[in-house]
Amino acid sequence: MDRIDTMRVFVRIVERGSFTAAAQDLDLPRSTVTDAIKQLEARLGVRLLQRTTRHVSATLDGEAYFQRCRRLLADFEEAESSFAGATPKGVLRVDVHGQLARHFLLPGLPAFLECFPGIELQLSEGDRLVDLVREGIDCVVRAGTPQDSDMIARRVAQLEQVTCASPDYVARFGLPTSLDALEAHRMVGFRSSLTGGVLPLEFTENGQVRELMLPAPVSMSGSDTVAAACRLGLGMIQVPRYRVAAELAQGGLVELLPQCPPPLMPVSLLYPRSRQLSPRVRVFMDWVSREFAEKA
Repeated sequence: MDRIDTMRVFVRIVERGSFTAAAQDLDLPRSTVTDAIKQLEARLGVRLLQRTTRHVSATLDGEAYFQRCRRLLADFEEAESSFAGATPKGVLRVDVHGQLARHFLLPGLPAFLECFPGIELQLSEGDRLVDLVREGIDCVVRAGTPQDSDMIARRVAQLEQVTCASPDYVARFGLPTSLDALEAHRMVGFRSSLTGGVLPLEFTENGQVRELMLPAPVSMSGSDTVAAACRLGLGMIQVPRYRVAAELAQGGLVELLPQCPPPLMPVSLLYPRSRQLSPRVRVFMDWVSREFAEKA
């Protein structure tokens, strides 16, 4: 294994906090990864990693070496990709909520992979908070206002939202004509993955956003489950319009208070502030921005 490959192994171990996870990411035998680090530490004459039964972390010397390796690898990859005819390649790990992926990204994915056949895209679905560095993820696509200051956020869309309920719910509780009429209504609670609390409904009235917390007989942390509960008549919800447009058109759901719509929902690409972007991440982010611009 040459020095560049050894640096890649070392950086991945520190990022993942695990020899086994790094070996899986790099498609190498664990023994090869272990031997590479032993030889690296012997050559440098310092201990780079400290190991426990559950976790691997960098020593002070290891952290300094890690930062240098990461910059060198980014420069090396940038230098190789700068030549005419060179195309981005390698494994690209992205985390995105399943609904966003299916509606905005999957339709154009064949064309993207045809343009960049050297990229192997590994797509995970979620709306939970993830540690991009520790979990080996290059970037995430998230709806909502980013909260993590350690991440750089690139806005790619502002999605129109809608308040809706099932026809059965409207038959039981009536069709509200104003925000004040919502006192007699209820919602399906959506629990924040950040705080664990139920989020209020938001309405725009006279240019101002007004938050209302209605009784919530049930609350969930999964957006798909919240939508399913709404269809069963358990309460009203607020979701991006694209998710329920067909049901609204067919009468499976009823839009409520269109004169007081929820505020637009931002969608952002996030990546670690401390990490230099590789060419494959750059081309992916540019492509995602175009896909949302065309479909949002």
